[in-house]
Amino acid sequence: MKTVSFEARGHRNVLGEHRLTIEITSESHLTKMGTCIVGVDANLTLHAFDSTIKRIAASTRTQIVLRMTADGIQEEVIGTGSRGLTYENPVGMVIRTSSFECDRTLMVSANKAASDLSREFIQKLTDPDCVLKCEIEFISE
Repeated sequence: MKTVSFEARGHRNVLGEHRLTIEITSESHLTKMGTCIVGVDANLTLHAFDSTIKRIAASTRTQIVLRMTADGIQEEVIGTGSRGLTYENPVGMVIRTSSFECDRTLMVSANKAASDLSREFIQKLTDPDCVLKCEIEFISE
């Protein structure tokens, strides 16, 4: 098992309404069109993950667990790795309920999208001073 931890922060335009994805970005700007984005100013991106994690994530047998905590409220999202995950994007990471793969995809077949996260959790993330603590576990067989 490998673990990666990082932080992002909330933004006044966090809506958490997207029905298929969740995104955390290193960018600081967010419009209300970014309905999947729950965190900005992330201090780590997929591109910076080490080669061992990238190899583990590219296996369909790897379970990927994202734990996010905002002001004491925790959300957990569980998905899987996939052969097409490259982790080459230097800006954002996307959790997908579908099987779509691109350089921004952290996991596929996730059990939650942004709209599935608790409204209390999302409300905390509308505060720009809120710190979003994230931990990702890569569990391989």
